[in-house]
Amino acid sequence: MNNPFLEIAELQFLQGDDAAVLRTARMGLALAPTHPELLEIAATCAERLGDDADAADCWSALFAANPAAVHALNSLALARERLGQPEAAEVAYRQALELLPDDANLHANLGLLLEKSGRLDAAETHQRQAMALAPDSAEIHSNLAALLARTGRETEAESLYRMAIRLDPAFATAHSNLGVLLVDTGREAEAEASFREALRLQPDYLQGRMNLAQLLLMQGRLAEGWPLYESRQQVYVEAGSGPAVHLPPCPQWQGEPLAGKSIVVLPEQGMGDEIQFVRYLAWLKDQGPARLTLVCRAAQKALLQTLAGPDVVLELGEAAPYLAAHDYWVFLLSLPLHAGTTLATLPATTPYLFADPQRHERFAPLLAGDGLRVGVVWRGNPLHSNDADRSLPGLETLAPLWAIAGVRFFSLQKSPLELPPLPAGQPLVDLGPQLGDFADTAAALAGLDLLVTVDTSVAHLAGALGVPCWVLLPAYKSDWRWQKGQSDSPWYPSLRLFWQTQRGDWASPVAEVAAALQDFLRARQIA
Repeated sequence: MNNPFLEIAELQFLQGDDAAVLRTARMGLALAPTHPELLEIAATCAERLGDDADAADCWSALFAANPAAVHALNSLALARERLGQPEAAEVAYRQALELLPDDANLHANLGLLLEKSGRLDAAETHQRQAMALAPDSAEIHSNLAALLARTGRETEAESLYRMAIRLDPAFATAHSNLGVLLVDTGREAEAEASFREALRLQPDYLQGRMNLAQLLLMQGRLAEGWPLYESRQQVYVEAGSGPAVHLPPCPQWQGEPLAGKSIVVLPEQGMGDEIQFVRYLAWLKDQGPARLTLVCRAAQKALLQTLAGPDVVLELGEAAPYLAAHDYWVFLLSLPLHAGTTLATLPATTPYLFADPQRHERFAPLLAGDGLRVGVVWRGNPLHSNDADRSLPGLETLAPLWAIAGVRFFSLQKSPLELPPLPAGQPLVDLGPQLGDFADTAAALAGLDLLVTVDTSVAHLAGALGVPCWVLLPAYKSDWRWQKGQSDSPWYPSLRLFWQTQRGDWASPVAEVAAALQDFLRARQIA
């Protein structure tokens, strides 16, 4: 099919001018909307320019024009995934597999999509089919290994990672993912070697740098870890995680003198991360900026206005018009690097956040009465990647605590839940409906003697307030900041850590909490 624009577009394609190719291809497609070669070249250039919507339209049109071009369905599915359209992507993969049932890449890609949506059994089926069809594919071995590690089959996962490395010794991703598995199974020295080999093979591998950084930070090797941890910025942008922040037009701060300047601190990652690291705003203000602005999520604004350091606290929704009026911007979790933080210099003075007295008064009637007042939180954000392991299966897991006389329990669980009945004489007061934002939660915490919680933002809030807090931590994929195996936290003097010794077994740490609670109660009674 002759088209006067095809030869021009192909020449521009060879020259790497994707924008020009698209312009030429569109002119050609105006004359022949179903021209396969122009649709293919337009789709490819649209992908390279990051226009996934245009790419998807071109791939779809290409398959409609040429049903033999099954690769267009695979590319269409990948574009739909990038556009956040998993259902449409799955339709395209399945349509392609009807035409090419023995295509290993199609099975592998569909398996990855199903894994993202939590359909792990179906994902495993497709990954195993992919591996059977392409037994020499290091990437497919690595994909299946990651899925098996996620479902607790670490031994087989490790074997598959090592097979992937034998198939392709230069496969940096497999080395890095093996390192993650080794961290999760307690072999930190081997893990570090795997991460460093991944970075030797691919020095610009951002995920590998972040994995090594988290291991070093977990081990307390902060000076080594912080520079590597800067790679998280691009990793999280590519993953689409964290709050949607528009970067100001001013330069990113890299430690330049701030005397007389203005700087805005931008949020990143989760709510707990922000509560943990806003302690650095006081240090940043000491660097002499004339104006220090902190941007945060709406639910944290009232709470963070009690913080020393920022001149202005803005929520994300209102910040955009003010961002340009600054000399620098910086991400919150880059401040420990710029402060040169080590374990010896870590700013651990608490409290650095405070409950509002008026809100605290509002909670007083709900907390009034005799006995030790203990708050409980048993679930975190269900969207968290490790929520299945870090959250308790249910409130009943804490049942050993209910038998302790002289204690009253209060739920600070915010998500709407139907609380199960506790044994007679041991009521659980549900404070959840009263918790509109983090300032409300701070006010409630200020009236408690103790919080027992899983690893979620409320643990950080209790620590920042200086409220005694006991944190139940998972054996699998525990967060680097808790320094695995430690019973206390360098970040929060009021925290005590209770660890699983086996993945999925909460009975042991809960029993330890129950025994500690009896000791805590006796000590309070003696005092």
